[in-house]
Amino acid sequence: MTSLEPRTERRAEFIRLAAQPVLALALAVGVLVWAFDRTLTITQQASITSANLTTVVRQHVLITLTVAVIVLVIAVPLGTLLSRPGYRRLAPFFVGIANIGAAAPAIGLIVLYYLLTEQTGFWVGVAPIAFYALLPVLRNTILGYQQVDPALIDAGRGQGMSAVTVLRRIEFPLAVPYILAGLRTSLVLAVGTATLSFLVSAGGLGILIDTGYKLRDNVTLWVGALLAVALALLVDWIGALAEQFLGPRGLR
Repeated sequence: MTSLEPRTERRAEFIRLAAQPVLALALAVGVLVWAFDRTLTITQQASITSANLTTVVRQHVLITLTVAVIVLVIAVPLGTLLSRPGYRRLAPFFVGIANIGAAAPAIGLIVLYYLLTEQTGFWVGVAPIAFYALLPVLRNTILGYQQVDPALIDAGRGQGMSAVTVLRRIEFPLAVPYILAGLRTSLVLAVGTATLSFLVSAGGLGILIDTGYKLRDNVTLWVGALLAVALALLVDWIGALAEQFLGPRGLR
């Protein structure tokens, strides 16, 4: 029974990887066909156009990707530094700060950042979301280095490798699966939280959701909500693919 569990798990993961993009595509195409096949009101025609939908989806994707880049640029080097012997005592401090960002309501962070900067726009929407999504990558980066067998490090040093070479050739590759798992979580958080970025004029699918809610327009609400769900499923699928194919070959 035990020997079948890994095979069953792999089969379930394969089915999920195959089905998830199909579900995301079905949701997106289905709601768009349903919306464009209706007789739309004047206000609906202003929101549900090919040009407007392309714009808000592009804005949403750009916010998500920018957040992911910021999180990686900050969390991976910081997590690497905090895993070094001379800096480990600082890890609880920085993880605690990141935990504050993750624990605080996302809408509260966005509004507070707006109040502090008195600005609106793309970066005012991106910065608080990046802070909100920082914890998974930072925590998993530190955890990934902690899971490296010390014997492997000693073996590398015994072969004459420097500390930097051991980090680059042994520690970091073995930590990559943990980092990718954290990034996948951060991406899903980012794509979901990006629906609130319309509050500071940063764009995104939240514009459709907000418009539909204010006008009591269920058609626009359905389009905005299901496109956001489809995008979240697609981003999670891409993260799962990265976990499967970007880690060390021996650990796949």
